[in-house]
Amino acid sequence: MSDRPPDALPAGDDTILTHAGNRPRDNFGVVNPPVYHASTILFPTVEALREAQASASRFSMVTYGRQGTPTTIAFEETVARLEGADRALALPSGLAAIAASLMAFLKTGDHLLMVDTVYGPVRTLCKRLLTDFGIETSFYDPAVGDRIEGLMRPETKVVYLEAPGSLTFEMQDVPAVAAAARARGATTIMDNTWATPLFFKPLKHGVDVVIEAATKYIGGHSDLMMGVVAADHERLIRIKTAAHMMGHAAAPDDCYLALRGLRTLSVRLERHQRTGLALARWLQARPEVERVLHPALPQDPGHRLWQRDFAGATGLFGIVLKPCAPAALESMLDGMELFGMGYSWGGYESLILPVDPKAIRSATRWETAGPTLRLHAGLEDPKDLIADLDRGFARLNAGGGVQEP
Repeated sequence: MSDRPPDALPAGDDTILTHAGNRPRDNFGVVNPPVYHASTILFPTVEALREAQASASRFSMVTYGRQGTPTTIAFEETVARLEGADRALALPSGLAAIAASLMAFLKTGDHLLMVDTVYGPVRTLCKRLLTDFGIETSFYDPAVGDRIEGLMRPETKVVYLEAPGSLTFEMQDVPAVAAAARARGATTIMDNTWATPLFFKPLKHGVDVVIEAATKYIGGHSDLMMGVVAADHERLIRIKTAAHMMGHAAAPDDCYLALRGLRTLSVRLERHQRTGLALARWLQARPEVERVLHPALPQDPGHRLWQRDFAGATGLFGIVLKPCAPAALESMLDGMELFGMGYSWGGYESLILPVDPKAIRSATRWETAGPTLRLHAGLEDPKDLIADLDRGFARLNAGGGVQEP
């Protein structure tokens, strides 16, 4: 196996997933880059020490443990190749990646346009931390498209996107928003965790900075916390500088697990997609279900945008139930055998979670008569998952079932 540099690899995503970041000849022939634990790095000469301190390239060099080890660099190289970026940066969580990216491009007096369907903790970050720093946030309708230009001000420095939206899965016209923001000199940042770089590549659609919560599908096994940011060289240096000033550092063990997860990402996503669509279609036919929130379904309002821009769908989607008694819903969820109740998603196991989108909207309204559930389709047999849901609906109906308005 040769040790060609990352930019010499063939362009196919599956090949990148298999080979990028590997340096067997640098590691005694070991296929997987080993875990390098390090704080102190020794330099052979004063000149080498001085060069490392002075050079902007120190962000891709091993100079101090907090700035990364060879394990970190191997993971970052692989993500950068997948995203079509110059560089990538590993951070200790998805939220850390988001916070570092926002702080890199915002200062006191600036204005941020944030999509209203954003991941809940990011809304808290905007309303508390950014407000304390004198940065104003306006939340916007995800359906705004190129009309976002009318929301921009001279002090608007960042436009933030997430598609599909958290909890409710609305799509965004990413190229239109990105083009409008770029025309006004604003930086666009997108959370692409749902699609991963295999099913959507934001940088190729005009976005400036892309964020993945590697905790989810990249890790794939529900056992690590990590975020990763990818961008061009100049923007990535700004983000890494901000991250290191805040003391962020991804652990080498987690970088190893994330890189190992990447190796099987393609085959896992195929199964997540297939099972997710099977469950979504089955749920569409259930009398207890008002609607299914899944952009890959032709009936979904965001299907046209998804079909135009995305290469696939993952296993996360939502449903809105018809009105039912709270106790009946609890009976349904408490008795699930294969679907666990827990935060996060993207692992091998299936999840189901009651959510309340109404509580985290301000620019738009979430109007439903019944409760909303978020589901993640894991790697179990789809027939077994459907049987688990069927028994859940039987408990729902035994507890009073759907209540007519």
